[in-house]
Amino acid sequence: MRAQLIIAILFCVSLSGYSQVLTSPQKKLTLQFQLTEKGEPTYQLSIGNKKVTEPSLMGLELKEQPALTEGFTIARIDTTSVNEKWNPVWGEVKEIVNNYRELAAHLQQTTTGRNMIIRFRLFDDGLGFRYEFPAQSKLTYFTVTGERTQYQLTGNHKSFWIPGDYDTNEYPYTTSVLSEVDALTESKKYNEIGTQSPIGKNVVQTPFMMNSADGLYINIHEAALLNYPAMYLKVNQENFSLSTELAPDAFGNKAYLQTPCNTPWRTVLVSYKAADLLMSKTILNLNEPSVIKETSWIKPQKFVGIWWGMHMGTATWNYADQGNIILKNTDWSKLKPNGKHGATTQNTKRFIDFAATHGLDGVLVEGWNVGWEDWAGNWKEEVFDFVTPYPDFNVNELQAYAKEKGVKLIMHHETSSSVTNYERRIDQAIRFMKDHGYDAVKTGYVGRIIPRGEFHDGQWMVNHFTRVAEKFATNKIMMDAHESVRPTGQHRTYPNWMASEAARGNEFNAWSSGNPPEHETILPFTRLMGGPMDYTPGIFQIKLDYYNTGNKYQVHTTLAKQLALYVTMYSPLQMAADLPENYEKHLDAFQFIKDVPVDWDDTKVLEAEPGDYIVTARKEKGKQAWFIGAITDEDKRDVPVSFSFLEPNKTYVVTIYGDAPDAHWETNPMAYAIQNYTVTSKTILKLKLAAGGGAALVVKPATAEQSKKIKRYK
Repeated sequence: MRAQLIIAILFCVSLSGYSQVLTSPQKKLTLQFQLTEKGEPTYQLSIGNKKVTEPSLMGLELKEQPALTEGFTIARIDTTSVNEKWNPVWGEVKEIVNNYRELAAHLQQTTTGRNMIIRFRLFDDGLGFRYEFPAQSKLTYFTVTGERTQYQLTGNHKSFWIPGDYDTNEYPYTTSVLSEVDALTESKKYNEIGTQSPIGKNVVQTPFMMNSADGLYINIHEAALLNYPAMYLKVNQENFSLSTELAPDAFGNKAYLQTPCNTPWRTVLVSYKAADLLMSKTILNLNEPSVIKETSWIKPQKFVGIWWGMHMGTATWNYADQGNIILKNTDWSKLKPNGKHGATTQNTKRFIDFAATHGLDGVLVEGWNVGWEDWAGNWKEEVFDFVTPYPDFNVNELQAYAKEKGVKLIMHHETSSSVTNYERRIDQAIRFMKDHGYDAVKTGYVGRIIPRGEFHDGQWMVNHFTRVAEKFATNKIMMDAHESVRPTGQHRTYPNWMASEAARGNEFNAWSSGNPPEHETILPFTRLMGGPMDYTPGIFQIKLDYYNTGNKYQVHTTLAKQLALYVTMYSPLQMAADLPENYEKHLDAFQFIKDVPVDWDDTKVLEAEPGDYIVTARKEKGKQAWFIGAITDEDKRDVPVSFSFLEPNKTYVVTIYGDAPDAHWETNPMAYAIQNYTVTSKTILKLKLAAGGGAALVVKPATAEQSKKIKRYK
């Protein structure tokens, strides 16, 4: 049900000192909007009697025009209350409540006559606000050179951050107080992919997670990033304020806009309980409803892939070992194969067979198309055409074989960041996909963007990702974008845009300093606040010297934690990322990957502390089973799990895939134990998590026979 109240207040005189107060539906949060004596818009957010921010400035800076930062008077204030429910196409819950109070401040700049609206939506767990520009003769086309939006914090908060790199999010997180943020040093230390975008010393990426000394959790991000560059935050280490920075284009400008238009929503989520932030739906609620009306073709799924072997060196993306191959002038049939090419017809059939045997939905194949011999780091305009397979990859034969086995093949489009080339060829690539039965695609954007001078997070690329999502939607194709701009809830509007990478994924454990054990306990509070991540969990062969005695790398978790990640890190597209032969050695543990759903009716974050641990419970879509994931950082810990969310007076069987008593992420990571107990809603189970470890639980209603035979947990 939707309830709405609109109040219009008209003013005939300048009201620079006017203050408007808005409270959230259950009066948990309070917003105060006010103009300063100079006519500068400001806002202040409080939770209860505690300030989240002091009065903070707002506005935009424009090129060759007076800034939209001061000289305003209030022409009108509109307020609205909304309370409604909606059902996502897929997700962590089957129903979402959208309950907020809105304040729209209609402002007029006295000296120029230009109009701007600042729209606030206040939820019980956070605030969203954006700038809107109605159609007007005195402001039509304009270029944004900066954004004044500030967040004047109240103290030197503990923060979890990565450098504000315009080209990548693939960094491990640093934990420090605001006064010790040094993004430039961290970027030089961990930038293994070699991007070259300028990074300010104190500029960090969003989502930006903080914890105040008195226990308040604050998360700053944005929602509905469309036709605008991604937002970063510059930390003022003297007064603990954050100011908005925007990714520039090749000319140093930030955004080109035409009225009527609006910016993305700036979001501030707050709670005294960390777990509550992880269950917030405010960012999703600030996005528009789905533009796709008929969505039955959009299906969450699990898949395996020809991928991890390339990282391990047992296979290659490229067919031949020759450099400087020009795509359009090469006779691929005459090239000598290197003998390690992964995407062969026979190898793909092996993965199809494995998926079919174990009930997995799809097989992702990377390295199937010509061009991989000369793709990385060369910044070339034309490398891939997205339709020409290597000589040892028979598309028609594999299409028929996969169909016979009831398995879908997943397309891979690595653009090598030659985006102009991809946009020229995408229609042909889509026809190829439709002709050969592909209805899902993983896109990739490794390298520096072409057109040259653009960045992954600039307005041009944001618009590209939107165009691609729309084009795929028209053709009923699901999309998983890697090296993309980080999500801001767009999967509500474009539910075929099912996942993105946009962070430091599991692959970094294969060939770099890796992801420290705390990494996966931070990501849900940062990157995943905006949307699902294709983290590629499920690595069972943790020690990578198994493949090569000189390999010094390993995955920085236990095997049991790899299972738990399927629950704690949500995605409707989940990859069983390891090689089939590694799963076949541990089929008892692989059973959890086979069973765990990718679409849910309900989610409850039971316990959480960023950088330390997370315990998440999810209920399977349309069924009675619950799945629980518990993970920890480098410290071992005992975690109590209350089953109070289960139906009372009913017996359940819990299967625990946990760390063995002697497990340790570094010294004994593959030691696990599987146990079964019966439990009820009154049970409190004590999980013992190893250092860098975790546990994955399946909870199902017990049969009469199970109730008799399986031991009750005490």
